[in-house]
Amino acid sequence: MAEVKEMTIPLRAAWNVPRTRRANRAMSEIRNHVARHMKMSDEEDLWIDEKINHAIWSRGMQHPPRKIRVVCTREEGFPIEVKLLEA
Repeated sequence: MAEVKEMTIPLRAAWNVPRTRRANRAMSEIRNHVARHMKMSDEEDLWIDEKINHAIWSRGMQHPPRKIRVVCTREEGFPIEVKLLEA
């Protein structure tokens, strides 16, 4: 049985780095937030959908969004999947 969580990830920490590194930091924040809230172990992998990457980088490196809504899915034997929430 799969564990599914919808979460809103605040990306405010991405704005505390130099503006040429904001989108990279936003992607790191997504990875850290999901790992913390899904209680990810060292053996588990994390897969982030390409649509999230496009959403973060849509306004360029210097202006990522302030927050993003995602759906995280955990199934046994597969990596934790992080997908953009389709409204």
